[in-house]
Amino acid sequence: MGFNFKYVLVFISLMCVWCGRLRFSLASTDSSDDGLVRYNLRKRNLDRQSLSAARIKKVSNAGDLGSDVKTDSTPNVVYLKNYLDSQYFGEISIGSPPQYFNVVFDTGSSNLWVPSSKCIFSIPCYFHSKYKSKISSTYTEIGTSCKIPYGHGSIYGFFSQDVVKVGDIIIKEQVFAEITKEGSLALLALHYDGILGLGFKDISIGEITPVWYNMIDQGYIYQNVFSLWLNKDPMAEIGGEIVFGGINSRHFRGEHTYVPISQKGYWQIDVGDVLLANRSTGLCEGSCAAIVDSGISSIAGPTTVVTQINHAIGAQGYVSLECKSIIHNYGDKIWDALISGQLNPEILCANIGLCSHDKYQKDNVIETVVHDENLDGSTSKESPFCTFCDMIVFWIQVQLKQSNLKEKILKYVDELCEKLPSPEGQVFVDCNSIAAMPHISFTIGNRSFPLSPQQYVLRVEEGSSSVCYGGFVALDVPPPQGPLWVLGDIFLGKYHTVFDFGNQSIGFAEAA
Repeated sequence: MGFNFKYVLVFISLMCVWCGRLRFSLASTDSSDDGLVRYNLRKRNLDRQSLSAARIKKVSNAGDLGSDVKTDSTPNVVYLKNYLDSQYFGEISIGSPPQYFNVVFDTGSSNLWVPSSKCIFSIPCYFHSKYKSKISSTYTEIGTSCKIPYGHGSIYGFFSQDVVKVGDIIIKEQVFAEITKEGSLALLALHYDGILGLGFKDISIGEITPVWYNMIDQGYIYQNVFSLWLNKDPMAEIGGEIVFGGINSRHFRGEHTYVPISQKGYWQIDVGDVLLANRSTGLCEGSCAAIVDSGISSIAGPTTVVTQINHAIGAQGYVSLECKSIIHNYGDKIWDALISGQLNPEILCANIGLCSHDKYQKDNVIETVVHDENLDGSTSKESPFCTFCDMIVFWIQVQLKQSNLKEKILKYVDELCEKLPSPEGQVFVDCNSIAAMPHISFTIGNRSFPLSPQQYVLRVEEGSSSVCYGGFVALDVPPPQGPLWVLGDIFLGKYHTVFDFGNQSIGFAEAA
């Protein structure tokens, strides 16, 4: 079973301000004779009136044991606050008679979990629909306990078995987790009840067979693929569509570019250079790993690149005095060493006394990232001076490849020290400057996949004014597993995505 890296990213997504103006719920399922099962996601605008109405509805039903069990497909999601802005979820049911839940169809995890009626000592559980095993005639007790780690804390529960309905598909004997303790109060901000993981069994907690595997094994899927379309039009009634067993050609233009899975567990692929206005950011010229993850809204990546992006788009960041002091006190030494041919950042920074020589002799670094509970994913035990020295050397190397002069390069790097990503993930940008911001492109399968500033910047309207946020957050995974990118809903909203389970590949085409 793989490490639970997914849950670090969930916490980062919670902390980001890619949060709270839209509501998503189930639309009708579109079934046909072509073997495809289309599962639509409906999107609703959230305004103050509907927010207040949702709160009133929840309070009035809080003491009603039957309020969590619905007899129709009406969504039952309560908005507690205007927090998450790009949550895509749809409705499933569990049990007989059906009990309805809004879940995220999450390609970054592999388990199905929902809150349990036995969750009575955890505040977040009182704001989500809960599964009641005693009223389901198809329930089978398992009872094995489980723990799902997050970046700051974990959720706890136990495994049960029941029928699960997704669209028109009824999966028999599906094992899922009933959550009895949602440890983080940040989970209060979730406008959905649970998660339906669409990752590989390799990363399934408890080695439970995922829903998608059972769909195939029970004969419901004609083609071993599922495809995802997210509608980024805020005025549209339908917020997206997931198709189990095929591809809806209405939602993309041109042909898909397919790339193989590089490491099974997550839907992980190799990506090439990340470009800022067609200029290399340097880190992934040789190749980087990337996880395609529909469970987070943002795009997460290495601090060295996210900082360059922040600078290019004029984002507010935090200022590091340690970083700036290295430039002022060691900038000339670093420059001279690079010009003389010393190109290894680790050795260079150790030689000038800012790092130890054994800092990279580490094992199992990804497991450490998961349990270290640092938002930036850093596992280094070195001082901040060592970490910043490595980044400064890298930034100077990138600028040298562009033939810039020493004075200009050192000034640019000094400015980067003022644009470091916020640990909270919130990155403010000037709404009036969006049109002048550069395109940011990912190289996948020798093809460029650009994102315009309108696609990676979120504009939140507050009366007559607007607040804008950038969509990139920092997450550092050291070699050999890193550097690592996580391509969330910002990327998936631009590109229709096919998850080809049979051929172990992922395809991207421009969304229509």
